[in-house]
Amino acid sequence: MIIELIKESEIQETCNMVVRACKYSDFAKFYPAQYFYCTYDEIKIKMDNGHFYVVKDNGKIIGCGGIAAYWDSLTESWIHTVFVAPEYQRKGVGREIIEFLEKDEYAKRANRIEIHSAMSAIPFYRKLGYEHKDGQLIYADGHFDLEKFV
Repeated sequence: MIIELIKESEIQETCNMVVRACKYSDFAKFYPAQYFYCTYDEIKIKMDNGHFYVVKDNGKIIGCGGIAAYWDSLTESWIHTVFVAPEYQRKGVGREIIEFLEKDEYAKRANRIEIHSAMSAIPFYRKLGYEHKDGQLIYADGHFDLEKFV
């Protein structure tokens, strides 16, 4: 298994994996089908405005995640679009993605890292040291905000 920066030619395969991860995971228990999407343009923008990685197993994309400056801040970063293919969930891949992103230059320069989490992923992120932003459980724009001070 390797983690590397996404290539533009891998965006569609990544989007397909994200949609499968939404449909066939705990995410589907909490969100209606209208949230099961990923667009080429969305990933391309995130790729161009930060670092977007894919996880591969034998050449197949099985996970992804990105990190960027939070609102152009030099001291805050944002981890986003963390997804793992259904058949690889609960096998440590998500943890590897987060740990990898926390070593990225955007994380190293940050005092605080924010993650916008689906309800189903909150326990996962809390195990990795993320807490509810400002200590409050706030739901906005389809996600919950969590943060970690580093």
